[in-house]
Amino acid sequence: MKLQKPSRTLVMREVKDYTIITLGLISYAMGWAAFLIPYQITTGGTTGIGAIIYYSTGFPIQYSYFIINAVLMTFAIKILGPKFSIKTTYAIFMLTALLEFCQWLVKNPDGTFPQMLGPGQDFMACLIGASMCGLGLGIVFNCNGSTGGTDIIAAIIHKYKDVTLGRMIMASDFLIISSCYFVFHDWKRVIFGVVTVFVIGFVLDYIVNGARQSVQFLIFSKEYEKIADRITKETHRGVTVVDGTGWYSKNPVKVLIVLAYKRQSVEIFRLVKDIDPNAFISQSSVIGVYGEGFDRLKVK
Repeated sequence: MKLQKPSRTLVMREVKDYTIITLGLISYAMGWAAFLIPYQITTGGTTGIGAIIYYSTGFPIQYSYFIINAVLMTFAIKILGPKFSIKTTYAIFMLTALLEFCQWLVKNPDGTFPQMLGPGQDFMACLIGASMCGLGLGIVFNCNGSTGGTDIIAAIIHKYKDVTLGRMIMASDFLIISSCYFVFHDWKRVIFGVVTVFVIGFVLDYIVNGARQSVQFLIFSKEYEKIADRITKETHRGVTVVDGTGWYSKNPVKVLIVLAYKRQSVEIFRLVKDIDPNAFISQSSVIGVYGEGFDRLKVK
């Protein structure tokens, strides 16, 4: 059986995904290296476990992270599918390298980590580092990837249950954060860890849900056929054509109904303008869109 050669569009889409995933991983790794590690702040996930091991033994975070994820990935391949697993495998290898590189980048010549915000700025470092980590995770998740660890567990549960990714990560990471008390014997470190997880979860949900926010278009145009064809081919969104009547003119009109992601709004506006600059368009936000091409309907 002859294998079908992937189209140029598909190849470019995959290249774009991996590029964006890499940028998200850079944000995540730098958040750890520049803000969390120097102030000895931990969080959940396999990176948090690696941080606890590092604070207590000096064993590098990236190596613990890689070893644990190598085990977890054996479960993800069967449950989340090969496409998710390929991107996650890439993210695990890349993040391992980036964690090492970013630590090397910020370290002092003597091997210690500088406190960039100055002594006693643990809380501010916690907020900045957690925001960078949450941003990075959100970017990675939006490209159907993961940094592994509890992200894999959260993604598996999110696939079958109507639970936000951020909340799942918070629930699965609480035990990891609490364990840092046995290293520092200081409840302040536990509190900082909890704050870090909440900030990461908040930013993660904001990035993921913001990218998935949907909008509805009502498009009135005499060139409705050309517009509908281009929307279908170029944005891969469905178009419904309904008959209407202009009450003032009493003339029949065709109305296009389009549901799309908010990030596609500019593309649709430009497309319509190219075909019919005089088209009448109404755009409105919708609370949720479920079904083919959008979120899966998750109800009991």
